[in-house]
Amino acid sequence: MDARAEFQAKLKDAEEAQEFKEDVTTPVEAKIVKEAPGATLANGDGDVATTVNCAGDIDAFCDGIKPGESRLADCLTQQMTEEEKGNVDGKKLTDACKQELADFRIDAASNINKDIPLATACKKDAEKLCADVDSKEPSAVLACLRELKQRLSQACQDEVFQAQLEAAKDYRADAELADACEPDAEQLCVDVKPGEGRVQDCLRDKRPQLSWECQEELFRQEVENADDTRLSIRLMNKCMADKKAFCADVKPGGAKIKDCLEEHREDPQFSAECKAELEAMMERRAADFRLDAALRELCRKDIEDVCGYEKESMDSIEGFDARVIQCLQDYRDELVEPECKAQVHKLTQRAAQDIRFDEPLADACFEDRAKLCDGVQPGSARVIRCLQDQREELSYECRATLFDQEVRMAEDIDFKYPMKRACSAEIQKLCVGIPHGHARVIRCLQDFLDDSEMSAECKEEVQRDMIRSNEDYRLNYRLNKACQTDIEQLCSDECSPFLGQACGGRVLRCLTDKQDAIQSVECQNEVFYFEKMEVNDFRNDVLLAEACREDVDKFCKDTEPGEGRVHECLRAQREALSEACRKEELKLNIIQSRDIRLRPKLNKLCSEEIAVYCKEVKPGKGRVFKCLQENLAKPDFGQQCKEQVEQREARMQEDYRLDYGVSSACKADVDQRCAAEKGKAHGNAEVLKCLVNNFSSISEGCQREMSRAVRMALWEYKKGGALTGMCDADVGSICGKATKNPKNRGIWSIGAVGRCLSRQLAEDKPLEPACRTLVAVAAPKDALAMFDSSMTASAIAQKVADIQKAASISAQLVNPQARGASVITLTGWVALAAVAALMVVIVGSIVFAYRRYTGMDRPYTIVTKQGDV
Repeated sequence: MDARAEFQAKLKDAEEAQEFKEDVTTPVEAKIVKEAPGATLANGDGDVATTVNCAGDIDAFCDGIKPGESRLADCLTQQMTEEEKGNVDGKKLTDACKQELADFRIDAASNINKDIPLATACKKDAEKLCADVDSKEPSAVLACLRELKQRLSQACQDEVFQAQLEAAKDYRADAELADACEPDAEQLCVDVKPGEGRVQDCLRDKRPQLSWECQEELFRQEVENADDTRLSIRLMNKCMADKKAFCADVKPGGAKIKDCLEEHREDPQFSAECKAELEAMMERRAADFRLDAALRELCRKDIEDVCGYEKESMDSIEGFDARVIQCLQDYRDELVEPECKAQVHKLTQRAAQDIRFDEPLADACFEDRAKLCDGVQPGSARVIRCLQDQREELSYECRATLFDQEVRMAEDIDFKYPMKRACSAEIQKLCVGIPHGHARVIRCLQDFLDDSEMSAECKEEVQRDMIRSNEDYRLNYRLNKACQTDIEQLCSDECSPFLGQACGGRVLRCLTDKQDAIQSVECQNEVFYFEKMEVNDFRNDVLLAEACREDVDKFCKDTEPGEGRVHECLRAQREALSEACRKEELKLNIIQSRDIRLRPKLNKLCSEEIAVYCKEVKPGKGRVFKCLQENLAKPDFGQQCKEQVEQREARMQEDYRLDYGVSSACKADVDQRCAAEKGKAHGNAEVLKCLVNNFSSISEGCQREMSRAVRMALWEYKKGGALTGMCDADVGSICGKATKNPKNRGIWSIGAVGRCLSRQLAEDKPLEPACRTLVAVAAPKDALAMFDSSMTASAIAQKVADIQKAASISAQLVNPQARGASVITLTGWVALAAVAALMVVIVGSIVFAYRRYTGMDRPYTIVTKQGDV
């Protein structure tokens, strides 16, 4: 007879003896799983004894159950479970039987071969998966099967689960845990009665006092039980009703019931007791990813590939202090597995909602929370908002960790819980179809900030988020991503974030100052968007807001932020502003000179004029504003827009830096020829006057822009203008009628005063020297190009001959080779007036000559016929 047949025979004899309540005298040795040591079966049949402490209970509760293979033990365990649930009236298990049952479970857990149902169901799985374990270690095979539970056959999985369930109820039913923690339990939990996981709960509550070995094994059991709510005894006891109410159709395993309960924990009908227990478990998971069974499995490959933790490291007991979760959050765009991405997204969303689920932040701000946010209820981002509102009072570690969390959360509206909640309706109305992530929904809400459908609550949250995101470029997700390379190349000296340096608004200021050098189109777009935010609301420019804080309180405290109103208020008081505030406002004003879209009020009031007259003009480099100036004389040009353009022109006269064309084209000329004037206080057109006086020697590009700037200044002439004031006397004495007729507009859109002064110069009539110089500079650049040098009569004749040739007229109108012509000097406005008159004569002559040449002017007689033909 072989060993297996001999074992089956002995087992049958033992079961028959137990059935008749006889003591088994011959020990039965079992070695069903060869990878584990052989074991002597309890009572010879692997079941509780029928003749000792449980005899009466077996008769009462398990009548008809055949002894052996844990059948009686399972029956008695079921009875005890129902009693603990309060589902049993009348007779109950005796304490002596309960103790005997516990001793049986403890003994069975020491070796898989002592648990016949487990050994039988897992024999093949152990042979396949656990062949390499130490065959001399009694509990090694069971430990192996628990770790590889997802790879086991269904029958084996079911039996392993039952073993885990018994161990979850009583720590002594887990051989490794009992061996490591029994001394700690006897010392720290002496009054705690085993069962229902009470000893494990006691040990976890006193974790800092435990031996290292006990901590390791306690954590190991927690990790192994993390995938099934039924193994969390305390949780199941407190959440049974909620499970039935909210998750009745959810099958156990794979942490599915936990996920279901977590999703419903904010429901008004959800019990407070279950919610508290559930959130305590979530807090533990946030400290170590291995307690999150779903994350552990779904992200196993990404954890190894992206975060550099190999499988051996993942399976070690030593904790990672949430470093793996942080890594997955920081590199979520690089994660390969979609399921992993989704799980990380969910964890990040929860961390943004409750500080307890962000272990690094909760730990770093532990004392700050107690000091500053005591009494603030966790959840709904309330504690995080409390810390944000008192940022300046936080410890360095808390403030730095909070900043890191804000950078991480900047990527998605899902991570900005207060704004998402406040704007839920707006997201559905205004941002429908826009995918979450990469701050797309956040940008959408910013774009609709002034929309009529924006609620006050949503608008307030969006404004708050915009202000915060502009306090450091890293908090502006889209700009941070788009401008990484350009920041490294252009602004690396401004801030060293990797050294823990706070950047404030310095990098953003650097990007705006050097925007012409930015290579990336995406970065250019994001910098422009930031500029629109800072000109709209002064609080979005952290450097300006800090410099002007006292000035705003003093002069503009009643001015509502938005649409550039505070900037407008400050500039109206610019002479009274502090030096720091005045400089910051000027810097922003210079930036605004690039693009009319950076001037909220002007852009709004001129929207119709831009659409009509400048729709083909590409924004940027002052082009649209120039277009508005050139069309200012149109009859249907709006009065409000006209006033805005004229106000802007007046400021451009005062400071050349506010005229983008002049400041960019004349930079080198200013440095070379007007350095002294550049160093003076601006606001009195000193640099512009210097350029006018040096007009003939400045670069061609600067000449072109200066001519345009002076021409516009004369066109929009106002008495006492910073630049045109030098012509006030001439205007008063010569152009009185023109000033009384503002509708009198001339060629090249020069206004009444400009036309009057240019005619005075063209006719060589008296003008003050300074005014004469200014009016000469205002001549359009094309006229100057034609007539800058002395033009002789023969040169004029040559021009006429060229026109004649272009018209294909064979008759010679002039002889450019004729001698004896006197020299005629024509420049600037004189040349322009002369050529205009000349063109009238030439065109008339050409038409006359053409008609004579073709016979169109021959006499003819009108003949009239009457009657039928």
